Amino acid sequence: MSYHMRRADRAITEQAEIESILQHGRYITLALASEEPYVVTLSYGYEPTEQRLYFHVASKGRKLDIISNDPRACGTIIIDQGYTQGECEHPFESVVMTGALRLVTSDDEKLRAIRTLVEHLEDDAGVYWASRSWQISDRLDGFTALAFEIDEITAKRGK
Repeated sequence: MSYHMRRADRAITEQAEIESILQHGRYITLALASEEPYVVTLSYGYEPTEQRLYFHVASKGRKLDIISNDPRACGTIIIDQGYTQGECEHPFESVVMTGALRLVTSDDEKLRAIRTLVEHLEDDAGVYWASRSWQISDRLDGFTALAFEIDEITAKRGK
């Protein structure tokens, strides 16, 4: 069943604006498909060429157990511009997306995930990499990542 946005005047339809939200956001809240409701908030890295998000996660736990049974997820990213006192307004931009999560298994994609996360989250990724005395490739066995393949996305702004 497909739904439409009730407040069409607040819909963001320009791809460049949607990309901006994805690129400037830092956290996503994911709703995972389970017998009981389960949501988790994670920092992410956005890879625009593949329309994919990457997450660094623990190697075991509830999240991975749920995903192994049902990879479907729905996530939201919000750029909160703060509540306006006395105006009863709360400017924001948000995206809601659906898709599927999968465990990243290949070393090549693990490297891509690490690079995507650092480039997305660090203000100066070059300084971050220069401060590391170890090689990333030496640590891939202990690195667990998820990829979120986005199937559908909608965006909205509020005032």
